[in-house]
Amino acid sequence: MYHHVKKLMFTVRVDEPDVRFGNMLLEQFGGANGELAAAMQYSIQGLNCEDPDRKDLLMDIGTEELSHLEVVGCLARMHLKPSKFDRQAAEADPLIAIAGGGGVNLFNSQGNPWTADYLKITGELDVDLRSNIAAEARAKIVYERLINFCDDSGTKDALQFLMTREITHMKAFAAALESMKKPAFSIGAIAPTPGLVDQYFNDSTGAGDEGEIDTRGPWNEGGDWEYVSSPALQQAAGDDAATPIIAESAPPPGDEEMNELLVDELRDILHAEKQVLKALPKMIKAARFDRLRELFELHLQETEQQVERLTESLSLLGAPARAKPCKGMMGLVEEGQEVMAEGESKSDAAADLGLIGAAQRVEHYEISAYTTAKNLAQQLRHSAIVALLTTSLAEEQNADQLLNQVARTLMSVAKMPAAIEQSELDEDA
Repeated sequence: MYHHVKKLMFTVRVDEPDVRFGNMLLEQFGGANGELAAAMQYSIQGLNCEDPDRKDLLMDIGTEELSHLEVVGCLARMHLKPSKFDRQAAEADPLIAIAGGGGVNLFNSQGNPWTADYLKITGELDVDLRSNIAAEARAKIVYERLINFCDDSGTKDALQFLMTREITHMKAFAAALESMKKPAFSIGAIAPTPGLVDQYFNDSTGAGDEGEIDTRGPWNEGGDWEYVSSPALQQAAGDDAATPIIAESAPPPGDEEMNELLVDELRDILHAEKQVLKALPKMIKAARFDRLRELFELHLQETEQQVERLTESLSLLGAPARAKPCKGMMGLVEEGQEVMAEGESKSDAAADLGLIGAAQRVEHYEISAYTTAKNLAQQLRHSAIVALLTTSLAEEQNADQLLNQVARTLMSVAKMPAAIEQSELDEDA
């Protein structure tokens, strides 16, 4: 609820009216950096704000800007008053004198009407606060210039007051932004593309007509900066040594939490694979048929490489290669040990079929785990990790298919006389 108090925030006094200066003052009444624009910008941001504390800040300052609008309006009206009755004064601005009767209207100093295009409203609180800080800085400069072009002491006092309040508002907005504890460049939710965000493109080269030089400073060297000289010219020339421009899209919103989930998945698989590394030599020893033994030996080599890929994937994420206990694989390995123990009293084909069943349960578990991790990495745009996981996933799927082939052969052999079991299996292999 707004309530108009019939008293100016600052009492305006004009000793010597100046119509031309009154026209200048309209820039702060209906101009792009004026008080109405500020009042509307902050108030509408406040209406949109879901944060009750900072909403109060926006509404407070937005309301104060309306009071400043009244101060500027009164000040401008006093300076423009001679144009109501004095022909020479009216000639200073016929639009105000003839169309407006010597009073103020929502126009800037050039007679352009006020427009909502002046407002900077994004609905993103930290972005809006930065816009507000910039708006107050621009308004401060406008008031400073008005003071420099003013000879009336009473007007200067009013402008000094208004200029000072711009700094007050800047301080308040800056403190509110700082209290949000957001890193300076964490705008929005989607992270910038790593690497690309730190590449400085030197896109203006040569000495120039005025003797300009390629300057180096903290904006393009030191820290994380990578200086890329004339990228367009390098690309046009087909320079193989040119610094590549990273064009990969950025991870989606929530990437930090998703990255943590991916790290957990990879550590879980790492522990699972390390358990498989310990179990495979026992399975090799327990296998009766040569083809199955060879398959287990091949997969042992693949598993060693898979452990290396998982270690590399975690390194790419900046995480230590620390395994997370995988209870699912622990249960499958324990079950496999029982199958091997029970197989000692069974025929060769039956024992190996039981071993294949235990091995395939492990493969299916790993296929599921690698698929989940790969999908997460794809969503997070970790292309290098996707490539590593895709290779391991293909190996697990291939191992499952090979186990299927051996199992089909063993089922046929199980129906044959024991004397020809091994020879038939060897021929099929």
